[in-house]
Order: sequence, then C-alpha cells, then structure tokens
Amino acid sequence: MNYGWFFLIALCDAPEPWQIGFQDAATPMMQGMIDLHHDILFFLVIILIFVLWMLVRTLWHFDSKRNPIPERVVHGTTIEILWTIFPSIILMFIAIPSFALLYSMDEVVDPAITIKAIGHQWYWSYDILLYYSDYNSSDEQSLAFDSYMIPEDELELGQLRLLEVDNRVVVPAQTHLRFLITSADVLHSWAVPSLGVKCDAVPGRLNQASIFIKREGVYYGQCSELCGTNHGFMPIVLEAVALDDYVSWVSNKLE
Repeated sequence: MNYGWFFLIALCDAPEPWQIGFQDAATPMMQGMIDLHHDILFFLVIILIFVLWMLVRTLWHFDSKRNPIPERVVHGTTIEILWTIFPSIILMFIAIPSFALLYSMDEVVDPAITIKAIGHQWYWSYDILLYYSDYNSSDEQSLAFDSYMIPEDELELGQLRLLEVDNRVVVPAQTHLRFLITSADVLHSWAVPSLGVKCDAVPGRLNQASIFIKREGVYYGQCSELCGTNHGFMPIVLEAVALDDYVSWVSNKLE
C-alpha cells in the first residue's frame, strides 16, 4: 500500500480532522500569536483555580451547621488593596506583549516582492510585482493569474478536499513579502492560519500585510468573510520554495 499521500498531507500546513490546537507556525507573527495565547491561557488557568478554591472554601466553611453565627466583616482595606493590585499586574503582563504584537502586525518591512490578491465571487486572482510597477503599465512587469478551487471529482491522491487550487501562489521562503489585498465585487477576507494573516478584501480599498515565511512548505487558507453562495469554495494555497525554485517558476510562467 502506498503511504506517500499520508506524508504529503503531514508536511502541509492544513487543517486536520478533530483539530483543536493551532497549525504549526510558519511566520514569526504566527509564533508570536501562539506564544501570546499560551501566556494568556496560563493566567486564565491560575485565575480559574483560585476562584474555584475560593468557592469550595466558602461552601465548606460557611455552612450553617459548621458556622451557626455568620461573620459580620463588611470591610477590609488590605484585601481591597490586594485585589486591585494583583489584577493590575496580571493585566500588565498580558497587555505589554499584546501591544508589541499588534504593532508588529501593522509594520511592513521593506519587501523584496509585492503580491496583489484580488477577491472575486468566488475565486482569487493574483498579480505578482516582478519589479517596480504601478499596476497600470505593461504586463511585462507583473505576473497575473487566477486561482480556482479544484472540483472534488478532479482531485488527485493526496490532495485536500475544498482546499486545493489549480494555480498556487509560489513565493520564496526566508524573504520579506508584501500582500496588497482588495476585492473586485463584495467583501472577502484573505486568511492563511499557519502564516498568521487574515486581511479583509474591501472593494475600492487596498489593505496590506507583511509576511516572512521561515520555512519551505505548502500553506492552506480560505476566504474568511461571508461573500455569497460559494463562499466556502474559494481556497488559498501558498507554496514557499527556495529562491532558485521561485526564479524558475516565474521564468516558466512568463514563457
């Protein structure tokens, strides 16, 4: 029995059946999101345990049989100071990393390649800027193509249902990329979970996202904004390759 398809899927950054956690991070931004999630979850677990302990302790000690005469303490300066200071400290530990991450998400590093992603009902089209262009010049300066979902009856062994496309976006790994995202009709959203990017595609407006893919691989995403009947049938596939392979891909596309 051929298990090649299993290893192909295992190496792809795509959703898995019964998946609970995040996909493997392929960008520093996504790694930062995962780390922030774990940090916040740590504080949430500590708070949950403390609150449960207080509830159990209250139910146990303040029972009419064990304590027939209830306490009449209605004010405590010390406890009020403590439950003001400690939550403030916890919020600071959460806020500072999140502010840094939010700032990094909006910061666009000087890109080596700019790619324009345009949402349509119901497919994506891409325009890869090969060198300086304002997207109004000749086609020789950019590489444009459409990306449609492969129908289920045309899938090959190892390909993922509702996630494969006929034209993948091939990009070089270890390279700063800029995506300009817009729409030709209605609201869409260009989202790839393992890259930590989700950017709205708004008609008449350009949004941008900076991506630095750390490793080679195939990364799957989908439109994440309800855009009509076939909203669930416009996947996104990025393939990160070595720089030499990217140059070869561009050359083949231009021929």
